Amino acid sequence: MRMIFYLGAHHAHWLGLLDVPLFVSRRTLSGRHTFPRAMGSWALDSGGFTELSMHGRWTIGAREYASEVRRFRDEIGGLAWAAPQDWMCEAEMLKRTKLTIADHIRLTVENFVELRSIAPDLPIVPVLQGWTSGDYYDCAEAYERAGVDLCAEPLVGLGTVCRRQNTTSAALLVSGFVAAGLKIHGFGFKATGLKTCGKLLTSADSMAWSYHARREPPLDECRGKHKNCANCPIFALMWREAMLASMERSDGQLQLAGVA
Repeated sequence: MRMIFYLGAHHAHWLGLLDVPLFVSRRTLSGRHTFPRAMGSWALDSGGFTELSMHGRWTIGAREYASEVRRFRDEIGGLAWAAPQDWMCEAEMLKRTKLTIADHIRLTVENFVELRSIAPDLPIVPVLQGWTSGDYYDCAEAYERAGVDLCAEPLVGLGTVCRRQNTTSAALLVSGFVAAGLKIHGFGFKATGLKTCGKLLTSADSMAWSYHARREPPLDECRGKHKNCANCPIFALMWREAMLASMERSDGQLQLAGVA
């Protein structure tokens, strides 16, 4: 089955403009009085990286977050799934929160369990967090102890991987969890990560198109409209098509952990 690729979008109106799967942050939507109706399916990023970077903690509770997700689902339509209020595990994030990886794993699992308890109608997915491979498997075991069968979940997010895709560690994590029966979503994958293990993923998202556009002159059809295409849906769609075509040309099949 072909991987579902969610194009990162940092403008709410793109939901009513584009009919490709989109990945939109809560921070983009929160505080708006009205929303566009979605033309296609989309997934909600909780905005956890920014939340923890700015505040060192989550500033809203699970009930408030669930209320926001429900409003987005009902008023926008097309919501495929939403991330929980997870806790990323990069070293700089731990320095900001003054907590340990074990704390972040515990808080991530506890939040998912609470959200599932208070809002079982919402399509919120569990997310695995950690830094070393052992951390991620500790997180999986924590879900199991909490009564969450990750293999039975329609999707499981894999967090804190976007900065390690120039090594094999992300690919090994993906292949190991896929071999164990999990359906994995890769958060924030860059082009190299998608080419390496995209075909092992059930889905992935990326905002890499904006990074590339910011460092290039605008497209010919965009000259005079903006100085670069970092916020341009035309560029974003062209980048998406090129990325998907590149993935199709690559076999993308890892001979790792018995996964073909």
